[in-house]
Amino acid sequence: MAEAHQAVAFQFTVTPEGIDLQLSHQALSEIYLSGVRSWKKRIIRLKNSVITGVYPASPSSWLFVVIAILATMYTRSDPSMGLIAKIQDQSMSTQCQAVLSAVVFSTMLWLMLIFTMRLCLKQLLSYHRWMFEQHGKMSNTTKVWVALVRIFSGRKPLLYSYQGSLPNLPVPAIKDTVKRYLESVRSLMDDTQFERMTKLATEFESSLGNRLQWYLKLKALWAANYVSDWWEEYVYLRGRSPIMVNSNYYGMDFLYVTPTPIQAARAGNSIHSFFLYRRKLNKEELKPVSSATSTVIPLCAAQCERIFNTTRIPGEETDTVQHWQDSDYIVVYHKGRYFRLRVYQAGRLLSPREIEFQIQRILDDPTAPSKGEAKLGALTAGDRIPWAKARAKYFSSGVNKRSLDCIERAAFFVTLDDDEQGMMGDDPAASLDRYAKSLLHGKCYDRWFDKSFSVVYYKNGKNGINGEHSWADAPVVAHLWEVRKGRDFQLGYTAEGHCKGEVDSSLPQPQKLKWEIPAECEEQISQSLAVAQALADNVDFHVFSFREFGKGKIKKCRVSPDAFIQMALQLAYYRDQKRFCLTYEASMTRLFREGRTETVRSCSSESTAFVRAFFDDNTPSADVCRRLFRAASEKHQLLYRMAMTGAGIDRHLFCLYVVSKYLGVESPFLKEVLSEPWRLSTSQTPPQQLELFDIVNHPEYISCGGGFGPVADDGYGVSYCILGENMINFHISCKHSCPDTGSQKFGAQIKKALHDLIQLLSPNQKEPNKTEDGQQEVKKDK
Repeated sequence: MAEAHQAVAFQFTVTPEGIDLQLSHQALSEIYLSGVRSWKKRIIRLKNSVITGVYPASPSSWLFVVIAILATMYTRSDPSMGLIAKIQDQSMSTQCQAVLSAVVFSTMLWLMLIFTMRLCLKQLLSYHRWMFEQHGKMSNTTKVWVALVRIFSGRKPLLYSYQGSLPNLPVPAIKDTVKRYLESVRSLMDDTQFERMTKLATEFESSLGNRLQWYLKLKALWAANYVSDWWEEYVYLRGRSPIMVNSNYYGMDFLYVTPTPIQAARAGNSIHSFFLYRRKLNKEELKPVSSATSTVIPLCAAQCERIFNTTRIPGEETDTVQHWQDSDYIVVYHKGRYFRLRVYQAGRLLSPREIEFQIQRILDDPTAPSKGEAKLGALTAGDRIPWAKARAKYFSSGVNKRSLDCIERAAFFVTLDDDEQGMMGDDPAASLDRYAKSLLHGKCYDRWFDKSFSVVYYKNGKNGINGEHSWADAPVVAHLWEVRKGRDFQLGYTAEGHCKGEVDSSLPQPQKLKWEIPAECEEQISQSLAVAQALADNVDFHVFSFREFGKGKIKKCRVSPDAFIQMALQLAYYRDQKRFCLTYEASMTRLFREGRTETVRSCSSESTAFVRAFFDDNTPSADVCRRLFRAASEKHQLLYRMAMTGAGIDRHLFCLYVVSKYLGVESPFLKEVLSEPWRLSTSQTPPQQLELFDIVNHPEYISCGGGFGPVADDGYGVSYCILGENMINFHISCKHSCPDTGSQKFGAQIKKALHDLIQLLSPNQKEPNKTEDGQQEVKKDK
């Protein structure tokens, strides 16, 4: 076979005339070009580390400082106040002494200026009062602050330029966290329960809490972020249950259009786009991501480092995240076979048309799967301990180790799915639900859930992405996904639907991975598949687009769209369950170095007061409900801003709990807090790069966003995406095993709650009134 011949650089045979040595020039050329590419990447990394290391100054500013100091010396002035003279080496000539000592002093002065500028920028980025100011009204202090941030931010920053200037996440005071916690659960407990919890909290604050806090402050002084490493390890990597459904999440393709119905062509443009993104990432040419509320405020980019060439390695006690510097191939799964597909040839990235050609080769390959190969991926979908034991026993040597290494070191994982998905058929709503479930878990064996992300290409040209959660949060993968979708139209397709460009006919065939799976391992694969299939079958999913109104109409009511939706979710949940519950809304803390997430406890005393008034027969008018709604939405905004600025509750309590475990002490207060179930887990996935899609003139080019599985057995997972002015997409998950929940039912309650709130807030609309079933509708204001 051609690819086997090209795998060696030379061959030799012994003949009567001597040794006949045959060199493969193509193989040697590939080795040379691969080495050149590797060295280029090293040089780029070195250059970028220098540029980032001196930011917000530039390397060229050193020369400016040197010239300035030398110029002052020729004017017979001494800006160093005698330091230059002290630096001079008497063994050199007078002129050399002067020049060398001036250069040394200039370098020291330059480094001091850089340190000062970075310190000033760090202090400026620690200012967060701007976030608490009324929308559209900026104080003079904040105006001065914005100007100073722009001055000290430098020009043309690289992706990681701000990392050294970002402030560290502060450790809140124990008394503040305890106070905020008690306030957050007051409306969820009766008087007896609250009195008991208050007693536990007071005892903790006055005794053990101070001791744990001391250790946490010590860690905050030493580590870049006192939360993130423990969060990654204990929340994600130490979990022993399946990561499929429980941890991994997904993102969808365009909702209404499919650029081409040809599966291989869609994969060609898409895979090429991913590697273009990786090239920019490696060169740090991606623009630093900024806060959605202020474009001058950079967000931490540390999570971007592990997007590609990363996998989760199973362990019996804890998993680990492994990242490699480079990988020039992907692994493709199709009909039970795994293929290694190189995307570089002679040192260049394959064109989209060439990748399409290679993908089509895989689709047309008639080779049957090896024994035990077809459902091998189920090991990554089941419980972690059996997978860790199987990996150590059956994949630690020989051909299995080489093939597994190939998957784990790949840039990312690709599945060529035989199904058709998307909004289609006579029942588009049901088709969206099937699409979501397919992306979340597939057949439970046709994804590699351990990879940093896996891309799924369906038979009809639709695609989607499944992300592993431990290494980064969803916005990082969403940024990549948005760029990839936007580039689909830049690369384009021919009239027949194929990728543009020519094909090099000498491309080697994709290499099918080899496996030797023993019967015992096959049994473990079957057991893992049974666990994963039961989990997947239990997931109840519903996806819908709400198009009656969107953020445009909500903003006219002078309400934050996110607060509006969160209040609607509270209203919907109370209608659905006739009670309130602890509610989780994810908020990012990337304003701080290595920040990840914090929890916004959306179910507050203010929100429960509003919901109760809304359903209360004795509420005199809509004015009372409107006033209570305003108070609830303002409280939610306050909680969200506090979470973003390091004053949240849950990460602090989590870290205190970890410290208590290290010290071997028990805290009844922390134990109870950490065991409380989140029956309503919510997250917003806002578009980050609006400039990529003109959804005003081309509303068909919108995505449906993404979603995740339910957190609690008797709860809901709700992801929502606000698109444009007139659309909100919802992804709702729960479990069939719980008789009290239903995704379709909860979706209907969300729609009703959204309508109720907009009618309540809109002028000259109706006010609350009870219907026959006890639910509230609206009547005209008196």
